[in-house]
Amino acid sequence: MIVTMPIIGYVSADHNGGGDVANSGANYLATRFRVSQAKKPSAFTLTPNTADGFVYQDEYINFLDQTYPGAFANTNTPIMVNLDNEPDLWQHTHARLRGDGNPATQAGTTATYAEMIQRTVEYASAAKDVNSAVQILGPVSYGWQGYVRFQDAADANNRDFLDFYLAEMAAAGTTAGRRLLDVLDVHWYPEARGACAANPMDGCRISDAAGVAEAAVVAARVAAPRSLWDSTYRENSWIQQSLGNGQGINLLPRLEDKISANYPGTKLAITEYNYGGANHISGAIAQADVLGIFGREALYAATLWPLEVNNGFIYGGFDAFRNYDGANGSFGDTSVRATNSDVATTSVYASVDAANPARMVIVAINKTAGAKTAGIAITHTVPFHTAQIYTVSGTSPAGAPVAAAAVNITQTNAFQYSMPANSVTTLVLAP
Repeated sequence: MIVTMPIIGYVSADHNGGGDVANSGANYLATRFRVSQAKKPSAFTLTPNTADGFVYQDEYINFLDQTYPGAFANTNTPIMVNLDNEPDLWQHTHARLRGDGNPATQAGTTATYAEMIQRTVEYASAAKDVNSAVQILGPVSYGWQGYVRFQDAADANNRDFLDFYLAEMAAAGTTAGRRLLDVLDVHWYPEARGACAANPMDGCRISDAAGVAEAAVVAARVAAPRSLWDSTYRENSWIQQSLGNGQGINLLPRLEDKISANYPGTKLAITEYNYGGANHISGAIAQADVLGIFGREALYAATLWPLEVNNGFIYGGFDAFRNYDGANGSFGDTSVRATNSDVATTSVYASVDAANPARMVIVAINKTAGAKTAGIAITHTVPFHTAQIYTVSGTSPAGAPVAAAAVNITQTNAFQYSMPANSVTTLVLAP
């Protein structure tokens, strides 16, 4: 579970809505908000005073610690703490808290590099004073320009923000005698685009509703996961165009390199992402591919942020790994090396179970509009003889996997499987 600790300095005082808070009068900060502080100057309580004008974030951490004993230290299902959300966009999303009380405008002051370190150290320290096991995630950046220049912060001075952030948090941890940042946390909404009728000049973004099923947009969507790991891949996006020297986006290795160079031992998370195609088979293909990549590249944590009400095919991509048979049938607990000869049109991921060595689960993805025959060879001490088949395709009801006839493996751990067009197939191998 991931919870959010506000670090902007204010929290809402009511649920009234009513549009722009600046319309509540010149004193709206006092009437519509409460001051949020990192540390409480007195003893904690589980029934805080709601009339004192203050909210204390270390008291919030104490509430979680008391309500869910041991959850911060749990190695399987911990409670983790995000330090706010997308502070590189505060000047737009929280303009009224950033010094802009003018109802005619919609922009406040951008947070600075220095401010982010000060706030991160202050609030992370307060949380860890309550329970040293708390895992702190930051800076929860919204996207690429936030990573690079913190959305053009006034003190950027042409410095890479994430390099700066990690180095400063490493120094702060040394001074404090403890780690104050456990996980580098960013959001990733791909900017890849494909030609479409709705926007013939620039094309449609893969996560938008426009052009969702048009061929070029579909092709861009199913290819976009390669930008997470493949240094040779070049997508059609403004991010790709901004990179010099013919670089690929190569996102996960790029971020891991920053960690290694500036704050080794920090984990990596992507706590918001979405590749679009919520109700199209390409959404299932992209989602399944992304999950396989996240696992193979040892990403610490990831969370999907739905952009549509109905996400059947995206959830089908999850089901391929977590519920392929409708009875919680799952990918194994140990990933094993899986390679294929054509990463442009196919992907493959494989796993075994520590508690059940006589089982292997493979997820095979066909990103093309035609069936593809895969020759599958397995290196394992167990001789497998059958493969149960579960497939998500364009005809899957509500995007859920559909069981098909099992494949008999007549050779020694080698067989051929015909992957349906535009599909994600889970193969469960057994003796």
